[in-house]
Amino acid sequence: MKAWLIFPSCCLLIFLASGQTLTEEGFINQVKQYHPLLRMANLQPAFGDAILLKSKGNFDPKVYGTLDQKYFDGKQYYSTSDFGIKYPTFFGLTFKAGLEGNRGTYLDPQAKTPAGGLFYGGVGANLGQGLLIDARRAELRSAGINLKSTQEERRLQLNQLMYQAGYAYWDWFLAYHTVQILQEAYTVALQRFNAVKTTAILGDRAIIDTVEAGLQVQNRLSLLRDAEANLLERLNVQSTYLWDENLKQAALSEMISPISLEEIQPSFPKVNYHDSLLMNHPYLKINGFKLETLEIDRKLKADRLKPLIEVNYNLLNEPVNYNPFSNLDINDYKWGVSIAMPLFLRKERGESSLAGLKLQEAEAGMINLRAQLALKISNSRIDLNNSLQQLQIMQQTVIDSKRLLDAEKNMFENGESSLFLINMRELVYIQAQLKFVEWKAKNKQYGYAYGFSTASLY
Repeated sequence: MKAWLIFPSCCLLIFLASGQTLTEEGFINQVKQYHPLLRMANLQPAFGDAILLKSKGNFDPKVYGTLDQKYFDGKQYYSTSDFGIKYPTFFGLTFKAGLEGNRGTYLDPQAKTPAGGLFYGGVGANLGQGLLIDARRAELRSAGINLKSTQEERRLQLNQLMYQAGYAYWDWFLAYHTVQILQEAYTVALQRFNAVKTTAILGDRAIIDTVEAGLQVQNRLSLLRDAEANLLERLNVQSTYLWDENLKQAALSEMISPISLEEIQPSFPKVNYHDSLLMNHPYLKINGFKLETLEIDRKLKADRLKPLIEVNYNLLNEPVNYNPFSNLDINDYKWGVSIAMPLFLRKERGESSLAGLKLQEAEAGMINLRAQLALKISNSRIDLNNSLQQLQIMQQTVIDSKRLLDAEKNMFENGESSLFLINMRELVYIQAQLKFVEWKAKNKQYGYAYGFSTASLY
């Protein structure tokens, strides 16, 4: 067999030793260690942490300051300054403290402050819109939900990677053993052709028998070449799942082999389907988190139907020896309230209605997704159980077809059969072998399909 494995020049070609067996466990362990998709999946929670940290930044205390002065014609018209700190909290209250200092010939009298400045400290709150929820709190809650969702995204991606890798391994297994069976069949046909040719030359057999034997050689050689090409393609696919710690891709030698037919143990359902298993499925959990996020958005949009009422209250005091709390008097304060509300609320009502509709749409989609997942799990279990029965049937078929072939050979040696019947019996035996190997691979692949449907592969 000739192999031409073509890989990008950036890839490191690592050829496993000739004659080495690559087991399913060894292959999957290699995928779990170094595959780039594994690293990408592990980044998902980090993205969630970064988004959560960003949303928490909306509640960071902020210092502020302004200085505004005017000089003209040798006079200081005014000098105003305001420096302080503002601390928004998750409960909707905003605490504020600062020092204001204003002076100047043409300063508005109500803006004047004592020589040492005027300290103020107090709180602001929204009593209508923004009392229970606002954009900052909604973003923080959504970020917390998103963090849990990214963990399920990681689980989902890893489960899918294991499914694809395992499926590819058994595709390679099927291609490899198909070549082995067809190679043996071709060798037998070639030996028979040479024997028939020799006996025909000696006059013990009709020349036309060499044509019959030669046709079998050609047919089996054609099947063998197709199988060899398919094996090389499967080998290339296998290589895409093998990487080293430096993210360099490996290439498998054509001499590497999967496990033998005798080593395979049939796959049975590793987990039994039940409601709690389905509810714990990452697909459903991700969609559940989406529903939670949409519910937060609906509450935020509904909150905007309320009037905007902002209230603030600040104590005032003149610092003494830089102490803003000396001689503090609760009768020195300033406060204010502002109210705003659109008359028709058309924008707000429209946004609230859209948010509610999106939530209803997602809830209906959740019900449908649950039904589809349950169907997929049930069908994959049926396929897996059917493959176990097919394995038993095909194993017996191989045994029986081999018996018929051996009996036909004995009859042929005694002159009671023909080369045509031998070829027919042999063809049935070869097909039974190929079908048996195919069901061995299918059984393993259906096992991976069931594990993927139940999200239990990783």
